[in-house]
Amino acid sequence: MFGYLAPEFQALLVSVIPRQALTTLVMHMRADERADLYRQLTEEQRDALMPTLARAEREDIRRLASYQEGTAGAIMTSGYAALPLDISAAEALAVLRCEAPDKETIYRAYVVDNSRELLGSVRLQDLITASPRARVSELMKSCSYQIDVNAEAEEAARRIAHYDMIALPVVDADNRLVGIITHDDALDVMEAGATEDFHRVGTITHLESGVSSASIFMLYRARIVWLMLLVFGSIFSGAGIAHFEDTIAANLALMFFLPILISSGGNAGSQSATLMIRALATGEIGLSDWTRVLGRELVLAILLGTSMACAIALIGVMRGGPQIALVISLSMILIVMVGSLIGMLLPFLLSRFRLDPATASTPLVTSIADATGVLIYFSIANVILSIPHG
Repeated sequence: MFGYLAPEFQALLVSVIPRQALTTLVMHMRADERADLYRQLTEEQRDALMPTLARAEREDIRRLASYQEGTAGAIMTSGYAALPLDISAAEALAVLRCEAPDKETIYRAYVVDNSRELLGSVRLQDLITASPRARVSELMKSCSYQIDVNAEAEEAARRIAHYDMIALPVVDADNRLVGIITHDDALDVMEAGATEDFHRVGTITHLESGVSSASIFMLYRARIVWLMLLVFGSIFSGAGIAHFEDTIAANLALMFFLPILISSGGNAGSQSATLMIRALATGEIGLSDWTRVLGRELVLAILLGTSMACAIALIGVMRGGPQIALVISLSMILIVMVGSLIGMLLPFLLSRFRLDPATASTPLVTSIADATGVLIYFSIANVILSIPHG
């Protein structure tokens, strides 16, 4: 039960649980959860806990906790089943029978040599159905999907999801087996990554804890920076409107359509950005695909803009006449085109500079599209409405 509690609550309980009870608790925890708890403790709490543990547990905790956060090593566990190469299926089952209570999973055991080099893996199903005299070397298969201990945790999670694996072996630079990452830990990594991306899409900086436990100041700090930047970004929209005051004063009907056009550009850009961010995150497309995606997005934007222009043209005729309808129609096509291209290109641009493409979020795309849309709309209006009637 302790392993399912929030990390902050675990650290709080450690400070009140008697030492002997805490030692028993830690000894029964899963290896990776012990390491996670160790990272939450203060130096004083660590110094009090570690001498009470067996030497093997102390070394295991320190080793697992030593890997950098966000790497495969930081989320792996040492609770894997290992078998030597030169034993029979019956002997292998006997080994697994003894190891099973302390292992994360025994559905797949890993075959290693005396130096712990990973040679392959064997399924429990194959050991059970094979002849008792069959050798492990005959039943094992090579491990094609192992991952380096210093690789990104999200890459490990993606491999587990892509190949539908129960566990992914983790190796060091010498191909020695150092741990496994189980599917439940991969799910935690993917959930944390998705939460972080959602926050970035909403232009919210990193939260150190969940929303329910975050303080007002923490939430304020996470949101204020981007909101202030976007406020100053909106000044460009206001400056564009001020620049065309004479055109607006002579044609007040233009103001009726301003929110419609601006929101259309922002919405189109947000849709495009969302599609690109997700495609880049899943590896469906790469940076080298931007020219191909650009051509498709341009054609799609023209079709979308033209359809939306047709839908609003009749209202333009009714509100301001044929010239206003022409201004609105042309503006709609160009604004949707520009908004879509901004939404598509920003994730690629951020990825090119090794920044998170999720930063190209809805508020950011909308702010840029708004300022651009105002300039497009009133520039077209200024040109067309200055032409003398018939």
